[in-house]
Amino acid sequence: MSLSPGDASPPHALILPFAGRLTVACRAALPTLQLPQLEALLARLAVQDEDAQDDDTLSPPHERALARAWGLQAGDGLLPWAALEAQQADLPGARDAAWGLVTLCHWQVGMSEVVLGDPARMAIEPAEADALLAAARPFFEEDGIALFATARPGHWLARSALFDGLATASPDRAIGQPLAQWLPMSDAARPLRRLQNEMQMLLYTTRVNDERTARGLLPINSFWLSGTGRLPSPPQAASVAPAVERSLRDAALQDDGDAWARAWQALDAGPIADLLARSRRGEAVVLTLCGDRVAQRWAPVRRGLVQRFLSRFGRQRPSSVLEQL
Repeated sequence: MSLSPGDASPPHALILPFAGRLTVACRAALPTLQLPQLEALLARLAVQDEDAQDDDTLSPPHERALARAWGLQAGDGLLPWAALEAQQADLPGARDAAWGLVTLCHWQVGMSEVVLGDPARMAIEPAEADALLAAARPFFEEDGIALFATARPGHWLARSALFDGLATASPDRAIGQPLAQWLPMSDAARPLRRLQNEMQMLLYTTRVNDERTARGLLPINSFWLSGTGRLPSPPQAASVAPAVERSLRDAALQDDGDAWARAWQALDAGPIADLLARSRRGEAVVLTLCGDRVAQRWAPVRRGLVQRFLSRFGRQRPSSVLEQL
């Protein structure tokens, strides 16, 4: 059965980022996947919505799916995650200003290109983040950008009119890739590019990086701006707050096909099996599978006898479904 907006019990919803991946090793691992719980679950559901975009959009499918669940409607690269976080933290200007998320990171400089490393692998200590925030704040303030610390070391919320309408790429799009196509290059981003250069020079000389290098850690040599924009007025509450399962992310971004396949096996035996059990108990469940290009929202539907027969004996292999993402 399908739920209407007025039903008392909302569906149990799960979003799976990187369920499909276009990179070489992950695509090669697809035919090896044995996912019996996912196969059984998909046989009980049907695709109710599909969001298909190019694989070079600034906002990846899993972020677009989460934004829809939160009732956030914005253009590519303008999903206002920073403003939403500022509102949740009750920061001044959260509801009526433009915000961005500043993430400390490492840019790997090669002979012909610069590649963004994964900020999640930087292991930034709270004391390091505090020291860098104190050093960086005057440079940002010169450009009219107010910085606020968050509970996540190396992630700062930034408030500025510069971020109003400035489209930026999610780190999940740019990690491991040359930065040329992902950095904002519009005239409106010119102050940001200058600030990035100033911060790179500052970070090169900081004691924090001397100590990190001595411990064998990558230096923090730049920052990434994302999640820019304003909240809708008035902000909309989430109709269904989905869980987001991120265990495929690291392997997918590193294009480690074996690790990605192992993560899928663990998902199948854990969260997917739980969704299947809920569905068999008569609960409504919603699963959103996200790849590099496509997000598919699978949900319960009313089915006649023929449809039930086909779902039981004409099941799609999960690998075929994931390959379409």
